[in-house]
Amino acid sequence: MCGIAGFVQFRAADGAELQSRARRMADQLAHRGPDDAGYWADPDVGVGLGFRRLSIIDLSPAGHQPMCSESGRYVIVFNGEVYNFAELRAELESLGHRFRGHSDTEVILAAIEQWGVEASVRRFRGMFAFAVWDGRDRVLHLLRDRLGIKPLYYGFGDVDGKHVLLFASELKAMRAYPGFAPAIDHNTLTLLLRHTYIPAPYCIYRGLAKLPPGCMIAFACGSTSAPDGARPQPYWSYGEVAEQGESEPFVGSPEEAQFELEKLLRESIRLRMVADVPLGAFLSGGVDSSTVVALMQAQSTRPVKTFTIGFLEADFNEATHARRVAEHLHTDHHELVVTPEEARAVIPKLATMYDEPFADSSGIPTHLVSALARQMVTVSLSGDGGDELLGGYNYYSSGPALWERIRRFPHPLRRAIAGGATLLPAGAYNRILRGRRIAPEFTGRGTGGQRIHKAAQALRVADISDLHRAFSTHWDRPESVVIDAREPSTVFTDASLRPALSNLSARMMANDALMYLSDDILTKVDRASMAVSLEARVPILDHHVVEFAARVPVEFKIRDGKGKWLLRQVLYRYVPESIVERPKMGFAVPVGVWIRGPLREWAESLLDADRLRREGFLRPAPVRRLWREHLNGDVNCPDALWAVLMFQAWLEHWR
Repeated sequence: MCGIAGFVQFRAADGAELQSRARRMADQLAHRGPDDAGYWADPDVGVGLGFRRLSIIDLSPAGHQPMCSESGRYVIVFNGEVYNFAELRAELESLGHRFRGHSDTEVILAAIEQWGVEASVRRFRGMFAFAVWDGRDRVLHLLRDRLGIKPLYYGFGDVDGKHVLLFASELKAMRAYPGFAPAIDHNTLTLLLRHTYIPAPYCIYRGLAKLPPGCMIAFACGSTSAPDGARPQPYWSYGEVAEQGESEPFVGSPEEAQFELEKLLRESIRLRMVADVPLGAFLSGGVDSSTVVALMQAQSTRPVKTFTIGFLEADFNEATHARRVAEHLHTDHHELVVTPEEARAVIPKLATMYDEPFADSSGIPTHLVSALARQMVTVSLSGDGGDELLGGYNYYSSGPALWERIRRFPHPLRRAIAGGATLLPAGAYNRILRGRRIAPEFTGRGTGGQRIHKAAQALRVADISDLHRAFSTHWDRPESVVIDAREPSTVFTDASLRPALSNLSARMMANDALMYLSDDILTKVDRASMAVSLEARVPILDHHVVEFAARVPVEFKIRDGKGKWLLRQVLYRYVPESIVERPKMGFAVPVGVWIRGPLREWAESLLDADRLRREGFLRPAPVRRLWREHLNGDVNCPDALWAVLMFQAWLEHWR
């Protein structure tokens, strides 16, 4: 696991100066790679590549980057792991290639020399983001793994009146390029308020973008001007995989599906247990992480090191569940009970850790458990991905049922009812209802009045994706909050961006896999773990597992209103049902309580009306109104306010 950065200036330049700029960028990523650093330049075109290394495979100098290919044509900076590199290496050796060391980076370069960039990446099995400079054709290739496990930003900046192409694992490296001063994109800010994260390809800065998962982009740099018209090209598409899975489903019995899923997961986990450094796993005691740990322990000759954190607040504490699983599997378990003060101490680090605004508060415990694991291991396996691929969220069952009910009524009538329902503020409903529960199984946390307003949003929708968006929304109509903004399209609003699936639950899973998984869940895990120089591997997201999961019929995923049925059957072969079955808790912290109490002064300063006016991004009136309602207890809206607070804290840090 590493950090990469680089640029193309499109003009000849001094090689020493180019390397100095590459070093300046890469040094911002030292947390991603504390073990080694390297820099390379091509003075004829003004190309600079920078690298920071976290040594995992081949700890010797033979794994040093930037690395040149055998012929000298290609130079690479590579972040991630290609897990099938040994198999590819054997094939390449049979074709005449010779290797200096035993790193996967060297295998990637040999594969590109043998088969070309696109044909090679289709054969790679892993998580990665890398840049390859083709010195002969003067083309820069950027590539990202299929599910978006590893990050990669790119874009053009104007420096001294000239275009410069920049790329990096994190934005802080791009900001370090001398003279580059990007401007905040008001439109993108609306997405943060709605979703609490910024989905690809959008970026908080104008002119920059995230390379979408499963895509590559090539910049021809032979001329002295920046290339025009370069667009990301998919080499693998989850949308196509989902469509093919529905048209060509798995036709075996449930028992045969269990056997196949277990076989694929065992192989995926076996590949991810290869490392030249100590290795362990996160364990929450839930279905996903317990399955990963169970299959790890089944293939290990010694107790697997497992890690969990607990909280003093009972509603947020999963440690006892994880301990029971660990005891049953006989792992070498490590647990840390975190006080509220220790958890809140992470908050000042978030703007640096997530150097694009990010407001999923579960990033706090994810960072804490990563820090615990890093004390003993350099690599930790994680159970992320099971919910989105195998039907783990409750709304995959309740959402389609709700949609079938409301679609019976004409859309104009539903809109009229919704308009009437929202004439009364949520707080007024709360005083009337006195805490009664309104559709909590789908609308999630919040007061009765908030749920009525959520239900009104549902009445306005035109299809299941609209409904999905409505109930994953934290700020409705964020354009009314962000000044001079228009909300960009996403998979929820643009049908051309999502697969054409007939099953309603499958559509919702696909929406989450395309956006929420990569841009929230995986972003959270990558930044929280890399902040402490820990490599997190996610075996459930091996693309062979993903492609099989897409073929599994929905009735094998969701049964009797309960998700991940198929994955649970695999787990029950190793861990008794009684140990792991409990209501889904998630990995959250009580930010709503904190900002009413010990964090109130901090929040008040960030939400000050005069401050908001001076900054010119958010309208003070709606922000202050929600803040007052939250403080008064009229509404419970921690996620919406946390999105604003995280933007404000990020703005304060980086400006």
